[in-house]
Amino acid sequence: MTLFPDMIRQGMNTSILGRAIQSGAIELEIKNIRDYTQNRHLKVDDYPYGGGAGMVMEAEPVYRCYEAVCSEAGCVPRVVYLTPQGTVFRQEMAQEYAEESDVIFLCGHYEGIDERVLEEIVTDYISIGDYVLTGGELPAMVMMDAIARLVPGVLNNEESADTESFSDGLLEYPQYTRPPEILGRRVPEVLLSGHHENIRRWRQEQSLQRTRQRRPDLYQSWRIRSGDGADRQQE
Repeated sequence: MTLFPDMIRQGMNTSILGRAIQSGAIELEIKNIRDYTQNRHLKVDDYPYGGGAGMVMEAEPVYRCYEAVCSEAGCVPRVVYLTPQGTVFRQEMAQEYAEESDVIFLCGHYEGIDERVLEEIVTDYISIGDYVLTGGELPAMVMMDAIARLVPGVLNNEESADTESFSDGLLEYPQYTRPPEILGRRVPEVLLSGHHENIRRWRQEQSLQRTRQRRPDLYQSWRIRSGDGADRQQE
């Protein structure tokens, strides 16, 4: 649900997600909130009560759009409102949403949306970070990308989603491809050895080291989940 459907359409109909939509692995329905206003000028915003800068999206067209979506879906899906005031989006949340049959993303604009319709329809307030963007379209596409790639049939290699950063609470190990030497740097010999168990251990060690150096917060969380004994064994 957006005021800028072309922005979503252009962003989502390319690369892996575009192929997934074409194959039917996922479906994308884009609703223009402006189509649900009864204002003959297609106006969907007004001045905020109490004064202040900017404009606020009106409740009525948003609610009409929501009713139309629910009617077409034949159910009442979860409604995600993209806002810097929401819970910060994480990988485990992407997995949770990937298990839903339908999810509505509500993209705000201007100074936001009339609070009354948010209270009526929104189930999840989600942020992609502690900063402000001009609208909810980019955050919605970030979430849709992260969620869709966890849906079976979207990625060609299902294993890739299981080995990426955050899948086990750690950052992903470094990756290399041919040639074996470039810019005076060689691919680590263990990756050329063909010894699968040694490669697995090396990648695990690299994930631990990289997480400890770059995201100590994630590393500490991993230690708590894994237990000190497991941590000492890896170190």
